[in-house]
Amino acid sequence: MTRRRSAAGPKPGAVVAAASSRHDAPAGASRPGSEAAPVTSAYLPLRDYALIGDCHGAALVSRSGSIDWCTFGRFDSAPVFCRILDANRGGSFSVEPTVSFTSEPLYVAGTNILETTFRTADGSVRLIDFMPVGRREGAGLHDYVTLEAPAAVVRIIEGVEGRVPLRIRFDPTSDYGAHRPTLATMESGVTSSDGTQLRAAMNFRVEGISGAICDLEVAAGDRHELVLHAAMTRAPDLSAAELLRITRSFWEEWSAYSRYSGEQREAVVRSALALKLMTYAPSGALVAAPTTSLPEAIGSERNWDYRYCWLRDSTLTLYALSVLGYSGEAKRFHDYLLTACHSSYPRLQIMYGIDAEPELPERTLEYLEGYERSRPVRIGNAAHDQKQHDVVGEVVGWAHLYEALGGRLGKNTKGFVVELANRVLDEWQEPDSGLWESRAEPKRYVYSSVMSWVALDRAARLVGSRSQKRQWKDAADEIVKVVLSEGVDGGGSLVAALGETDIDAALLRVPFTGFPLEQPTIEATVERVRNELAEGPFVNRYAADDRLKGREGAFLLCSFWLVDALLWLGRTVEARRNFEQLLDAANEVGLYSEEIDSATNALLGNFPQAFTHLALIHTATLFELAGDDPDAIRATDARLAKKLVGATAGPFAAWRAFRQSGRLGRFRSSRDSMMPRKAR
Repeated sequence: MTRRRSAAGPKPGAVVAAASSRHDAPAGASRPGSEAAPVTSAYLPLRDYALIGDCHGAALVSRSGSIDWCTFGRFDSAPVFCRILDANRGGSFSVEPTVSFTSEPLYVAGTNILETTFRTADGSVRLIDFMPVGRREGAGLHDYVTLEAPAAVVRIIEGVEGRVPLRIRFDPTSDYGAHRPTLATMESGVTSSDGTQLRAAMNFRVEGISGAICDLEVAAGDRHELVLHAAMTRAPDLSAAELLRITRSFWEEWSAYSRYSGEQREAVVRSALALKLMTYAPSGALVAAPTTSLPEAIGSERNWDYRYCWLRDSTLTLYALSVLGYSGEAKRFHDYLLTACHSSYPRLQIMYGIDAEPELPERTLEYLEGYERSRPVRIGNAAHDQKQHDVVGEVVGWAHLYEALGGRLGKNTKGFVVELANRVLDEWQEPDSGLWESRAEPKRYVYSSVMSWVALDRAARLVGSRSQKRQWKDAADEIVKVVLSEGVDGGGSLVAALGETDIDAALLRVPFTGFPLEQPTIEATVERVRNELAEGPFVNRYAADDRLKGREGAFLLCSFWLVDALLWLGRTVEARRNFEQLLDAANEVGLYSEEIDSATNALLGNFPQAFTHLALIHTATLFELAGDDPDAIRATDARLAKKLVGATAGPFAAWRAFRQSGRLGRFRSSRDSMMPRKAR
């Protein structure tokens, strides 16, 4: 099975981005280009964006050459550009031909460096976009988590053939578009009153609220460099070419450590690179997405800030990276987890800030109209105070995985696991908000009960005295009895909540937890999900009323979970068909959002989304393990990971992994990937 190269897998008649889209000349060169159809909205489809980043902040670059979202230093900082949240006042940084053109974006293989080629009737140019990042000087041999990043965006324009007229527009804002700083031109570029500076040997002019503009004609062989750096930082001392060389070495070396060699290597490596971009290097936190308030339904209130660290999402992300052979990210998260949990002790929160902040107050920015006029725009997330029992199971399950792959749990971590297991004894029978963070009344969700069982089961394998293990086992057995008596409907399927009848796509994950269910129960559950929640390969999370306006799109994470469940049941042909359709649903550079409109293939929700990319990796590795034998994947995540990579940490991990799996990623790092501190 190989991935198709189409940009998406639309239903007949749907309009999506092709590998090369046509753009008419922008009116006054002031607005991003459109696809083949005339522009009917001030907003580009989310499919048109690619992500660049430096494991501190991130930027979204459109296929028409506009940076419409950019944060420096921290994912959760106020963006320099947020046009994606308000086309009029959000600000952007665009490089775009002033005549009709087609564009083709792609990532340099094995990197997060974006190259977009613009073609006109008279020539073509290449735009290279990246945020410089490298290993810190003095980092260890295989250390790709101790990083140096100068908080900059580099844009390089190269003339390929003929001549192409371009307009560059630099229009920064501050405080989420609340203010437009004053701009001033100078010989070396443009300065902003908020401290942001654009270094460029070009002739810019300031045109009021339109920002700073430069018109130039690029001929074959020409090269122009623009380096934007954040306020409160000085311009990088290195040239754009040096920054590009170091950044390319860093990404190529990191991606070469992957031990995955299956049929979907291109998609898996791209997903791994996307996940790496969503790690916050200073603390080890992993964000759910680098954006806020991109709507799950156009025009609805389903807009949330995802620039924080959900413990559940993070543990699943670390599983995905671990089965590819990465260990450094898990070590850093281990330290972050202890810090975060200490910050809220004795409470365990479902999420924390990227520096382990326990408080994430939510507020709305009423002055922003939102993507496609989908209000409100939120910063902060009120769900941080919710009770979600499944998180405890995910965290203890990750600790079990970490140790199984050679990691060492310290005394504090083991004590923390004991506390979590004892917490389950006290709380598993209480209602919670569930995996999907319902803002309706709490319930006793079946998936939460199953993950409470996981917490007790894995804790007993890791820690505890005899009496504690006995207590945990007794409670785990009681959970099984309750789920089988109150969590199964008359047709033999699991249900969303104890004593109720609705179905929940989260239940597709239960077969991989080791929870003791008979196969007919799993089969009945999968069939209910297919019949009631699936639309082709796409799966909705639930059908119950969640008291929010609008109908959200299909959830891509759940869509991959259905493939996993079908594989577990031995329905390989059906699973393969769905998987191929999901691979085709990525945008042309291989990225996914959280959700998708199953009728039009429009991507919805924050973009890109860690949940979706970790799910793709999980599914691809299951195909590699399963072959024609479903029994090969009927195991817990820890056992599956050991089958795939053997070990990722500890003495001689690389050799043990090679003997176990027959695969070995890159053997060593190099000095080429080190970013000098003088670059800051």
